[in-house]
Amino acid sequence: MGKLEEASRKRKKKQDIQSAVLAVIAVTGFLTLAAITPNALRLLDYLPNGKYNLKYRMKSVAGRLVAKGYATWTEKDGKKFLRITPAGRKALALEQAKAALSNQKKRWDRRWRMVAFDIPERRRVVRFRLRAVMRGIGFVRLQDSLWVYPYDCEDFIALLKAELKLGKDALYAIADTIEHDKTLRRHFNLPET
Repeated sequence: MGKLEEASRKRKKKQDIQSAVLAVIAVTGFLTLAAITPNALRLLDYLPNGKYNLKYRMKSVAGRLVAKGYATWTEKDGKKFLRITPAGRKALALEQAKAALSNQKKRWDRRWRMVAFDIPERRRVVRFRLRAVMRGIGFVRLQDSLWVYPYDCEDFIALLKAELKLGKDALYAIADTIEHDKTLRRHFNLPET
């Protein structure tokens, strides 16, 4: 496996772990490092300190979530709890929508969904993030700022626009036909005509 593939795999794994911890925080309202019993953290000391050090990984994930503003530490009765923030709830909703979009049954209704955007250069980081997310979902670039997808994704795009604070800088459109769409149909394994 190449270096880029390995780095990409590690980043994806970190994102999955962060999403899982964020989901636990959202469902329970908090996550305590003491887990079920007060001595549970002591049990983590007996785990091997090699590649799978769970105690370190939990602290790392919690630290990253706090650094991103998705969670905060609170203390009650001498115990530390991790609580989700409103920004964390938004990020979790976006991740859940992304998962739902990729797991939904895909039946093409012969309409194309398009996202067109015109994001100013001063917000280029947001533009790169938008492109990366759309590419990850499966959108295809028709032109530099026009991306196309064959399945319903309106809810996901609305969440993405809210998360990236795009407003009118990004537009969602539905089209019945696209001229010369054979390559798009082949890309998405859709029936010809």
